[in-house]
Amino acid sequence: MAYPRVGVFPGKRTTLVLSIMAWAFLGGSVARTDEPSAPSSSQPTSPEREGKIQANGITIAYESFGPSDRETMLLIMGYGAQLTAWPVELCDELVKRGYRVLIFDNRDIGLSTKFASAGSPDVNAIMAAKIAGKSVNAPYTLDDMAKDAVGLLDALGIKKAHIVGVSMGGMIAQIVAANHPERTHSLTSIMSTSGNPTIPLPAKPDIFAKMPLPPPDGDKEAAVAYAIKLAQLLGGPGYPPDEKRLREVIVRTMKRGADDRASLARQNLAVALGFYEDRRAKLKTIKVPTVVVHGAEDPLMSVEGGKDTAANIPGADLRIIPGMGHDLPVALMKTFADAITSAATRATDAKTTK
Repeated sequence: MAYPRVGVFPGKRTTLVLSIMAWAFLGGSVARTDEPSAPSSSQPTSPEREGKIQANGITIAYESFGPSDRETMLLIMGYGAQLTAWPVELCDELVKRGYRVLIFDNRDIGLSTKFASAGSPDVNAIMAAKIAGKSVNAPYTLDDMAKDAVGLLDALGIKKAHIVGVSMGGMIAQIVAANHPERTHSLTSIMSTSGNPTIPLPAKPDIFAKMPLPPPDGDKEAAVAYAIKLAQLLGGPGYPPDEKRLREVIVRTMKRGADDRASLARQNLAVALGFYEDRRAKLKTIKVPTVVVHGAEDPLMSVEGGKDTAANIPGADLRIIPGMGHDLPVALMKTFADAITSAATRATDAKTTK
């Protein structure tokens, strides 16, 4: 089958296009800073539980909000982004609605295990081989990352959760729901895709054509400015990102520690392979209540990816948000919470009627 993603895989901009996802979610490779930061409204106040735990053979850093005796919402972040990329307003809103919220650093990101011994893969070369039909090897895949999510539930004694994922995290969430139905109450897939090879990536290549390469490591101010620029690029016209807030979250992310380019390249490869792993047959096996959310103006993940995801999951509810791009606007936190809890409520209703 022909793949229409010309100019992305293979090509010189493979790393750039996917790294935009990391920078936009404020998890870019930036210099660590030990400078104190002023109190921020976007910083979580005090999660009920936080730390590191052994799961699926690795260490996973996590934070938990809300009482542990409630049903759990497991939130899975996108490529290259630390758990700091989840807006605290969303966590708070879900807790107010009666749930426990669990967020974490994916492998190779933030404070979770780094696979340094695997080195830095040549993403362009590997993807060129993949597209040519050759067998390829990767340090890990999205399936491994889905097992991490389930392993975290195991380690915390959580039998079942409402699975929520954004962008790459949406792809992982889909795999969790398909491969581990016994661990999944409901599924919410946000600004993600189905792996259908006919859907182009990026959705609007002209937006990225003139983007400069990321700044050198070690230049904190340049890195912050670049992250803000990319976030503004990906934000939809209806919800332009707030620069002050972006800067606050970036500083908090940097204080936790930088993610080097090799770790981002390894995760880059996992998500790149995921884009070429057609999940439609897998999606058709998902039986849990599902809501698919996508921005109508997403310049990275085509809205067609959201439509196709919903079309292939039986009974899925598709919610397209006008004016939204590839980000999590604070103004839409209740809209996101409505979507997530809609799937959760359907799951609860289904359970009580049995």
